[in-house]
Amino acid sequence: MSWMEWIVLGLVAGTLARMAMSGRGERGLIGSTLIGITGSYVGTWIVSHWMHGAVRPRFLDVTTWVSAIGGAVVLLFAYRVLRFVARR
Repeated sequence: MSWMEWIVLGLVAGTLARMAMSGRGERGLIGSTLIGITGSYVGTWIVSHWMHGAVRPRFLDVTTWVSAIGGAVVLLFAYRVLRFVARR
């Protein structure tokens, strides 16, 4: 995939992950994109190593989108847990 496709994938995955998780969305567009891009790497790693599935890094592949959104949700959850722990 090209770098523009990774950015679009990250933006959409981060935005959908933020919408799926209830609560305040204070990160904005850039934060959602970064969480989505990082989440796509995490989701791809989880699917390929733990679930023994093959993830082809193609923009229009369903597995790529599902793993990117799932990875973004996992990262957003971890971010919120760490933020909660840090406030206490």
